[in-house]
Parts: sequence; structure tokens; C-alpha cells
Amino acid sequence: MAKRKSLKTDPCPVARALDVIGDRWSLLIVRDAFDGMRRFGEFQKSLGVARNILADRLHTLVEEGIFSSAPASDGTAYQEYVLTEKGLGLFPIVVGLRQWSEAQLFEAGEMHSTLLERNSGTPVRALQVLSPDGRVLQAGDTFVHKVKP
Repeated sequence: MAKRKSLKTDPCPVARALDVIGDRWSLLIVRDAFDGMRRFGEFQKSLGVARNILADRLHTLVEEGIFSSAPASDGTAYQEYVLTEKGLGLFPIVVGLRQWSEAQLFEAGEMHSTLLERNSGTPVRALQVLSPDGRVLQAGDTFVHKVKP
């Protein structure tokens, strides 16, 4: 199998992000961590992913600073994977994907999990991209200033 091209030095921020978290297993591991999972076995049971793939993704996520690895907090010989500040910064990305999916990939009335605010129990409001003065922006209201390599 051909090795994929690294995007670590690409001038596009989206490309660099996808180089780190751009496969489904990595994002699903991060999603499960936001749901409180910390151990290899918990991730494996939730995802049903092959052990070697899970081990590879967790290794990469630790290497990239998304997770830290530490001995289990209960004193057992297991490792726990804890989101770092860098990993916690992915929360809006996971929420954005969730909200896009709810709007685009589910039929009206189709059941799905719901993200709720812990204190009130109410659904989280839809994310919006705002201008510096607070106006809601659409894609056509923006442009990318590209740099020349």
C-alpha cells in the first residue's frame, strides 16, 4: 500500500488538520473521549475497530499531542488516554460535524443522539461563524487569502 503524502508543512490550515485527525477512526476516538472514555478497551468496545488500527490511531493521537497517555487512575496496569488542551480544542469541530449531520443526514423525525448542555439539559445551540462585529457569516461572505509557497 502506498504511503500517503504528509501535509504537515502545507500552507492550508485545513490540510494540516486533516493530516492529524482526518480519518474516521481518529475523530471517533476523540468523540468517545469527549463522552468520558479513557481506556483502550472502552474505545475498542464502542467502535468495534480492529485492535491494531485502534493502537495505531491512539499512538498517532498521543504523538500529535491530542491525547496524553498515563497509568490508569485506579492503580491497575492499564493505560488511560486523556485529551490534552490541544485535544479539547477539537470540541467545536466534533460539535460542528454532529450538527451538520443532524441537519443533512437524518430524515425529519429520525431518532439520533442529542448533545445537551449539562446544567440545563437543553440542546446545544447551532454553531455559527460570526464577523468581528457579530454578524452571522455565510461562505460567500468570506474569502481565503492564500500564500505562495
